[in-house]
Amino acid sequence: MKAVDYLKWDEKKISDFSTRNISDMYNAGYLFTRIDKGVMQQTRSVRIDLGVFEPSSENRRILKKVSDMAVNELPLPVPDYDWHIGKLAKDFYDTKFGSGIMSAQKVKEIMTDTDRSNFNCLLVYETSGNIIGYAICYQNDDMVHYSYPFYNLSAPKDTGLGMMLLAIQKAKSLGKKYLYLGSLQRPGDKYKLQFSGLEWFDSHSWSKDIERAKNVLLMPKG
Repeated sequence: MKAVDYLKWDEKKISDFSTRNISDMYNAGYLFTRIDKGVMQQTRSVRIDLGVFEPSSENRRILKKVSDMAVNELPLPVPDYDWHIGKLAKDFYDTKFGSGIMSAQKVKEIMTDTDRSNFNCLLVYETSGNIIGYAICYQNDDMVHYSYPFYNLSAPKDTGLGMMLLAIQKAKSLGKKYLYLGSLQRPGDKYKLQFSGLEWFDSHSWSKDIERAKNVLLMPKG
């Protein structure tokens, strides 16, 4: 896969996979990566406090547009992995982010190899009984990390945001405290700032200052 210049301030490889330790690491700005089992990077993490999240009028508009979409949860690893899933992911990431960002083999590894993968949950999105997309996640009793979403590129506009909102609602209904949305890396990540209850890690602490986050996204990485 292509080497990607992600923002990171620190990297650790954990051996304690208890809920408490992992949640503490996430609370310190670390996120699980696809690099290898236990590898976490501290970055400009972004999360939603689900205790205060309420959909905005714009969120409700999107939810109305995907009202026929359902989301189901499967545990990872999947026992009946199909190569079409990896192809769907590769095509999606090639088109959205550039060739070589995500390989079909890496998707298979994440979804089937517990010795290499940090992720334990697959969200499956369906419309009219047809699978339209997936999101690879990590979850425990405290939180969900919504990590690698991908969907059919012929899907209607706003499918990606609709998938994210359904995941947020699902996590809230399950009583999770936080849903993590990855990190704020580039100007295109501004869409993550639209949710109520949003916080972002500024390398020292969690901030609720959305305007400052918008300004940070316009600056060089660092």
